[in-house]
Amino acid sequence: MKREMTLNSFRAWFLAMRPKTLTGAFTPVLIGSALAVMDGAFQFLPVLICFLFAGLMQVAANLINDLFDFLKGTDREDRLGPERACAQGWISPGAMKRGIAVVVTLACLVGSTLIWYGGAVLIGVGALCVLFAFLYTTGPYPLSYKGWGDLLVLIFFGFVPVGGTYYVQALTWTPAVTVGSLVSGLLIDTLLVVNNYRDREADAKSGKRTVVVRFGEPFGRYLYLSLGVGAALLCFTFLRQGNYLAAFLPQLYLLPHYLTWRKMVVIHRGQKLNSILGETSRNMLLMGLLLSLGLILGS
Repeated sequence: MKREMTLNSFRAWFLAMRPKTLTGAFTPVLIGSALAVMDGAFQFLPVLICFLFAGLMQVAANLINDLFDFLKGTDREDRLGPERACAQGWISPGAMKRGIAVVVTLACLVGSTLIWYGGAVLIGVGALCVLFAFLYTTGPYPLSYKGWGDLLVLIFFGFVPVGGTYYVQALTWTPAVTVGSLVSGLLIDTLLVVNNYRDREADAKSGKRTVVVRFGEPFGRYLYLSLGVGAALLCFTFLRQGNYLAAFLPQLYLLPHYLTWRKMVVIHRGQKLNSILGETSRNMLLMGLLLSLGLILGS
């Protein structure tokens, strides 16, 4: 049964922003900040700005996906995922367009202050963040519909936020930043894979060719497991720097990741897979905290 909701109400906007997804926005900034602490380059203000920018861009992306999946007809009555605002009639398409404009403008204003710390190169980085937030769902070649979502997560939840957060503090790039970016990207892709695994049948009907649709349920099942294992194993590269805590603390993530994967496999299909979203988000934050603590305490 649909919830009663006042059109364009505060509660409707709050739910449309999908605050639970902010874990995926904040974890890369956390890792990038820990890398800066490790190298003695930490600066509080640019880190705070990075957190704000990442959060606003995540909200913008959520609103954009909500609107354009609705306009494309992807969010149908048989949708299994969390309810979408436009599809449920909570927010009108016109109001959603205005909301997107406001959030994107705020993100640009906040992000532009980072130019003071990192230089004009960040204009291009910020522009790409905004551009791909739209290209992910919109345009003549919506990237998420063509199976490019996982690569985009690796870039925009890995290299861009981890590397960008580190760069605005240290004005350089290190091998450790590359590793941290890969760990973050692989880790956060588990959240996308859960969504695509849950929606594989509906996506196939809608013509959305995610990697799970392209290669099948067994591939999606083991992709989820492999991403988390790969992220944890990559942390062993910090042994080259003699940082044992950064190498071994993140391995504690593997148990909850495996248990969540087993639960996902048992559930297999249907709306109950939404519980895996919450567990995956929790596991991601745990991994981010473990790696960050290891980088800071082991340096």
